[in-house]
Amino acid sequence: MRKVDVVTSMLVMSYDELSAYDRELVDAARASTNGSYAPYSHFSVGAAIRLDNGVVVRGANQENAAFPSGLCAERTAAFYAHANYPDARFVAIAIAAVGVDGKEVSAPISPCGACRQSLLEYETLARDGVKVILVGRDEICVLPSVKSLLPLAFSEF
Repeated sequence: MRKVDVVTSMLVMSYDELSAYDRELVDAARASTNGSYAPYSHFSVGAAIRLDNGVVVRGANQENAAFPSGLCAERTAAFYAHANYPDARFVAIAIAAVGVDGKEVSAPISPCGACRQSLLEYETLARDGVKVILVGRDEICVLPSVKSLLPLAFSEF
């Protein structure tokens, strides 16, 4: 037997420390929370994906009384992006959330496991790391790739 440590590194910064390019994506993710349909959880999530053609695609979580028929913000954005721009590659994704109190969450949230796996598929298509920007009011976490969020990913099929 041997012990193996799996470590993920990320940058923790403020909004002002981001590049203008990344601030634009964060702003789009924050604005995307307004497109959320969350009558059950009252937790609105927005995602924005930058494609290699310069287009920024947005998505928001969509809930449904017939659980689990809803869909997370990350997947609404990813599926729309690939369906409408099948030749474009993902470059970065920003994810923001508004809590039940109607205010932006103070600490960043990260994608659920299903979203991580879905985003990893698009990172594989991109043949390069897709930057992940997790947005909170008090801090922003930047990871170099989706693989950073899912180091033991299911990738053999």
